[in-house]
Amino acid sequence: MIKIGAVVAEFNFDITSMMLELAKEHAKFLGAEITEVFPVPGVYDMPLAIKKLLEDDNVDAVITLGAVIEGDTHHDEIVVQHAARKITDLSLEYNKPVTLGISGPGMTRLEAHKRVEYGKRAVEAAVKLVKRLE
Repeated sequence: MIKIGAVVAEFNFDITSMMLELAKEHAKFLGAEITEVFPVPGVYDMPLAIKKLLEDDNVDAVITLGAVIEGDTHHDEIVVQHAARKITDLSLEYNKPVTLGISGPGMTRLEAHKRVEYGKRAVEAAVKLVKRLE
């Protein structure tokens, strides 16, 4: 069974908690399991938690779940750009899939609620990558 770690942003938890529940259900459907859930304050704070999970031999892949909602500044764009870059770097460094289940930037709270399925997409990508890299 494929074992997945999930790093979940607490910021916008009303959205990310739904993403996590959908991700858990979809993992079961695919014959995988989310064995570790690592909550972090926000999307920008994910890299260290991802690294910790990647160092665990019992974790085959990591999914990231977050919702970055547009504000009055371009802060949302900066957060997602830097997080996505580091997520990619960690995946390459540890030779394990780290998938992006982060919605945003540039979206409203309503749009974020409509995109909770990004949790399922992250799981699907992680399972496909683990199988293809075996």
